[in-house]
Amino acid sequence: MIPEFKSYLREFKRHWLSYLLLLMLFDLFNQFILIPLLRYITTFVLQAGAIPFVSYQNVVTIITTHTIVFVILILELLLLLFLIYVQLVVLLLSIKTIASDNFELKTIFHLTWQRIKKTRLSTLLLVTMYFLILVPLADIVFRTPLLAKIQISEFILDYLTRTPLLLGILVAFYLIIICLGARWVLALPLIIYRQEKPLAAIKSSWQLTKNGNWWSLLSRMLVVAISTAIVLVIFYGLIYGLQLIWDLFPGKYLPMTLAILNLTLIQIVSAIVLAGVIVVFTLILLRGIKLLPKGKSSFITNKKTIFIAVLAALIIVASSVFTNSLYLTGTNGKRLLIISHRGVSDQNGVQNTIPALTKTVKLKPDYVEIDLHETKDHQFVVLHDENLAKLTGVNKAPSELTLKELTQLTAKENGHQAKITSFDQYLKAAQRHKQKLLLEIKTTPKDSKKMLQNFNRKYAATILRDHYQVQSLDYRVVEGLHQINSKLKVLYIQPYNFTYPHSVADGYSMEYSTLNTDFVWQAHLKQHPVYAWTINDEKLMKKMMYGQVDGLITDNVTLAKKAIKAYQADTSYAQRILNYLIVVHVSGNLEV
Repeated sequence: MIPEFKSYLREFKRHWLSYLLLLMLFDLFNQFILIPLLRYITTFVLQAGAIPFVSYQNVVTIITTHTIVFVILILELLLLLFLIYVQLVVLLLSIKTIASDNFELKTIFHLTWQRIKKTRLSTLLLVTMYFLILVPLADIVFRTPLLAKIQISEFILDYLTRTPLLLGILVAFYLIIICLGARWVLALPLIIYRQEKPLAAIKSSWQLTKNGNWWSLLSRMLVVAISTAIVLVIFYGLIYGLQLIWDLFPGKYLPMTLAILNLTLIQIVSAIVLAGVIVVFTLILLRGIKLLPKGKSSFITNKKTIFIAVLAALIIVASSVFTNSLYLTGTNGKRLLIISHRGVSDQNGVQNTIPALTKTVKLKPDYVEIDLHETKDHQFVVLHDENLAKLTGVNKAPSELTLKELTQLTAKENGHQAKITSFDQYLKAAQRHKQKLLLEIKTTPKDSKKMLQNFNRKYAATILRDHYQVQSLDYRVVEGLHQINSKLKVLYIQPYNFTYPHSVADGYSMEYSTLNTDFVWQAHLKQHPVYAWTINDEKLMKKMMYGQVDGLITDNVTLAKKAIKAYQADTSYAQRILNYLIVVHVSGNLEV
């Protein structure tokens, strides 16, 4: 296996500039042209249809009353999948032709056009199915900014792991996907290089990976991935160690300049290594289908290639130097809000109850987030679930009981127990502790028609006086409260980042797994805050801080404070470089 890897590395060394240029152009095209264009089309279509957002709440309405918009969105989704396919065609064909010493743009365009002409809807559907099955391997084998947009939200996975039955189904599903992915890994190369039809390619891949051949391919990829990780860790460690020394130099500007150069060097080397990994993985796949190219010449490139490569590199490096200088000097830093999720911290009580609040306020969160349901007698109770069975053992919905009946129930959780509380009681307790609240209004089909009017009449003055905030997963609440009382600050909760909504909301609470810097940037352009939920991991907290979110909704206030302190306390440039490495290369970057 070692001689084989040496041949792969020799090939990358011969044409490293061409491979790097190829990937740089892909990145520039996606980040500055394609993704913004797709975003603009989506925004324009939604605005033309007077649709402020897309979520599970209004998808039926969109289908039934905005059929043309729905059709356009489906066509855009198909376009996105088609563009992912086209980019992979160009990428794999380019790598093979570069390795064969006969790369020409005209040739690539011609070969790509040949493949595109044979693409039919059935082909696209089969390729889409192939992508979905290979999602667990996609980040390793076929990583592109567009393919990275296909992901499953963490809150969905959390829901699927709540019961043994759902967890068993999820585990079985992933095992099947991994097994199929390992056996179908050669299907895409066969479609692109041999122009096989998708179904035939899947059958061919199944034959080529039988008798343990699938493990031969994947083990080689694992060796490359592990070796690359070790090399990068050593390199990052050396850069970090050097910056520790540079930070001891007198003055401010020399350590800062060296830090900017070091961080930029980390990004450049990471990009080169990534290019090398993608090339080696592609060569492994080519070997799997017995089409490994045999280039004969030594390192060759032309002046045009060098010019384009230098120009693209200058654009990327200049952008990196600018953003790195902002990050390292702290000019883009700001205070982050810590929001206690359901009023608890580290399982210190029963969610949404006064005893838990009393303990949590001692940790001094900026806000305590609680949930409100309307009761049978049109009052408000502090409760998250739509059924009381989980906390109290009573198989009733909040809307089926009066406030008096609800407050007589005892909730049990995490070894604690406490009485269900009314919003009025909770409000008085929060005011005694001078604790700000973030109020999430829950809705059900049984809510009264004037629920929002009653809420505004009873609590708006207090909310405005004490600078509380309101949020809801139901956009009708956001829109309704905005119409009733525009002075209230109402945020819209989004479980999935489909596109930036053009709504009347004053800010957004976003489930963290699909939140990206583009969403945060667009929100900040309108002076709207973005809160990330639910963050209970220190590395994820630092990732959100790096992504410039405005608040963390967490179940562990102490951990959040620790993470913020670790991220901001040490102002040395070495520590900031280490934070960057932890956020970007360990937790994963907040990509567009």
